[in-house]
Amino acid sequence: MLAAVYHGPEDIRVETVPRPEIGPDEVLIKVLNANICGTDLRIYKGGHRHYPPGAVRIPGHEVVGEIAEMGDQVVGYAVGQRVFVAPNMGYGRNRATISGNNNMDPDFQAIGINLDGAFAEYMRVPALAIQQGNLMPIQDGVDPAVAALIEPLACVLRGQNAINVHDGDVVVVMGAGPIGILHLKLARLRGALRVIVSEPSADRRQQALALGADCVVDPIHDDLRAVVLAESGGRGADVIIVAAPSKAAQQSAIDIAAIGGRINFFGGLAKHDPFIQLDANVVHYRELVITGTTACSTYDCLRAADIVNSGRLDLAPLITSRFPLREAVAAFAAAADGANLRVSLEP
Repeated sequence: MLAAVYHGPEDIRVETVPRPEIGPDEVLIKVLNANICGTDLRIYKGGHRHYPPGAVRIPGHEVVGEIAEMGDQVVGYAVGQRVFVAPNMGYGRNRATISGNNNMDPDFQAIGINLDGAFAEYMRVPALAIQQGNLMPIQDGVDPAVAALIEPLACVLRGQNAINVHDGDVVVVMGAGPIGILHLKLARLRGALRVIVSEPSADRRQQALALGADCVVDPIHDDLRAVVLAESGGRGADVIIVAAPSKAAQQSAIDIAAIGGRINFFGGLAKHDPFIQLDANVVHYRELVITGTTACSTYDCLRAADIVNSGRLDLAPLITSRFPLREAVAAFAAAADGANLRVSLEP
């Protein structure tokens, strides 16, 4: 079969590899769409801890496909069925997995991270994933490239659940990349009163307006705090989601928060420079809540799959380019150019 294989930093090779063989308790997926996300770009650049020097592996973890083969011990699914595959697996003995947070399991396995992934014509789904409910049916009428966005939507859902985004909230989203746009759209679905997007790129600000933002701000040249106060009737933002790996954004989130404001540090900072300064008295006297979330659990994916299958959230505008698998190198370049939200590979 054809696959896009990581051989080292900035060395993705489209080559022929053996089609995976499955065991009696496993499933083989024929990949329909696999999207390239920020984690895949970090892998491509050689910056992911699970791709150490010498690693040769197939990346890709945002995936929808059809079941091509099933082991004889697998029940509850059918050959030809369209499914989304949640990427993360934990071990039941670990407290994180028992609590439903298998993405936090220190011994986790993940498709496209430490297991071969979806940038291929076929992908093996291990028994552990099937046992933990990682295969989720997708309605036939849903574009598989859009359905593959269930994984990042699940991450966004996890972040918004941590800060209880709800009706009447004034929400500020910092960053208008694909994750920021997902936060914008989900906040709208959850009943946010106003959604303000802070983004230095003029093109992305215009894109955010077109996709539902009430107001956009250039944090470099505009007074973000003044805009937020004006848009919120003087109280500040009830919710601030920092959807970009920016120290300045994290620090400014404290300044624009309303009394009782809830803040989510969704984007991680560079490992070599992870510290910020904040006024602890502001946190104390305004009774702010500051949270961080990372990745998504299988349950987060299940809830995100329900949302996508319902058709209540239009995610089609996020798929901005599609490439055949044989053009994976060009697809990675397009995903990194800043002009695209999501690039989808179609084997």
